[in-house]
Amino acid sequence: MTTPQPLLDPALWREHLYSSGWRAASQAADVIEPATGTVLACTGRAVAADVAPATQAATAAQAAWAAMPPRERAAVFLRAAQLFQQHFDELALFVTRETGGILPKGQHELREAVAFCQIAAAMPLQAQGQVLPSTPGRMSIARRVPLGVVGVISPFNFPLILTLRVVAPALAAGNAVIIKPDPRTPVSGGFMIAQVFEAAGLPAGLLHVLPGGADVGQALVSDPAVAMISFTGSAGVGRHIGELAGRHLKKVSLELGGSNALVVLDDADLDLAASNIAWGAWLHQGQICMASNRVLVHEDIAPAITERLVAKAQHLPVGDGATGQVALGPLIDERQRDRVHAAVQASVKAGAQLLAGGTYDRLFYKPTVLAGVKPGMPTFDDETFGPVVNLVTFKTDAEAVALANDSHGGLSAGVISRSVGRALAVGNQLRAGMVHINDQTVNDDAVNPFGGPGIAGNGNSHGGPGDWEQFSTWQWLTVKDTPPQFPF
Repeated sequence: MTTPQPLLDPALWREHLYSSGWRAASQAADVIEPATGTVLACTGRAVAADVAPATQAATAAQAAWAAMPPRERAAVFLRAAQLFQQHFDELALFVTRETGGILPKGQHELREAVAFCQIAAAMPLQAQGQVLPSTPGRMSIARRVPLGVVGVISPFNFPLILTLRVVAPALAAGNAVIIKPDPRTPVSGGFMIAQVFEAAGLPAGLLHVLPGGADVGQALVSDPAVAMISFTGSAGVGRHIGELAGRHLKKVSLELGGSNALVVLDDADLDLAASNIAWGAWLHQGQICMASNRVLVHEDIAPAITERLVAKAQHLPVGDGATGQVALGPLIDERQRDRVHAAVQASVKAGAQLLAGGTYDRLFYKPTVLAGVKPGMPTFDDETFGPVVNLVTFKTDAEAVALANDSHGGLSAGVISRSVGRALAVGNQLRAGMVHINDQTVNDDAVNPFGGPGIAGNGNSHGGPGDWEQFSTWQWLTVKDTPPQFPF
């Protein structure tokens, strides 16, 4: 089997943006590889003034795209899926290096990218409305129509899939899309997607990539041509975006993570429970919106679970994930590392016991175990977004439910028990957008609705059955043979 020619062309995005084609940017920015500290790429950096021309071009291109025959639109996504698959190894390695993940994490993003494109390919061929009951002589139809231009502000942790999960269905529903990827991961979160869709035959002007700072995001949210904003990121920024979008009367979807709870009941298998906790809390250094932030363990088994977790923390290798020889890579940058470390130290100062980790070398933060974590401590109240297991003990199932629900919002939750019925009884009481029985909290399947209450997602869900609802709007259409005669 021959190795395909490389897809990624750094010359395209070097000091360039993708907006009505590849064009020179007024600013440039280096992309730093977290594991090595070296420059991985040099890309264009957008400024606020770049937004209006992009929205104008997107608006101009959108109507023709929405009117394109459904099979032709579907074919674009099938070709994109094929390109992601054909260049799997090349793209997975780049995602790994840009995000500081381990190689299986980069490979996971590529597998999901393929799936998102395949799912999007089916959307134009699905029924997009229904015939309503009406009076004789009139046809009454409720149909889904595109919103117009959708703005996507995406994060650094899983930049390819957390961008593409919006871009693919939004385009498939007939919209144009403008991406503002996190400036730390502009290739995986934007330029890689642009290259794939350009090669797949997406018409010009429909997709734009504008990596930049808060000024670009604010201009995108404020632009009257943008009908919807999808944001994934921190609660603080999400609140500002929600407020700004509300002021401009536009649809907004916020996915802000929240503090997720994993409940381990007293009849759980100790080794399996410890494995689930370690995976859910330390995968991708805990930089996952579904990470098992708060681990609630019955007091009778807490000592045994703690012993197993400390042993794992002391033996899991940390280093450059692209080598394939480690379990944890680096945090994304110094700001994130310092934020995690400050939360750990503050919780220890408030009474938590540091049993493993809590130290770092450059951006490599050791897998950490905190015991005795309680409400009021930073690592209990807030999403840590680092490789920290926060152990909280409980005596009764009712207490576990109360502790799990003591948060500003939960995207995901899990319950582990030998009794599925008992675990379900606990799970049914948890306020979370996704609940997993006998599994940890980091789960996503491309076809499931993804979202949660409170800061986990302001009640919105997208993915699978939620995509049409999220990226289109209802329009009522009636048709009569001739206009009626009215008494006026």
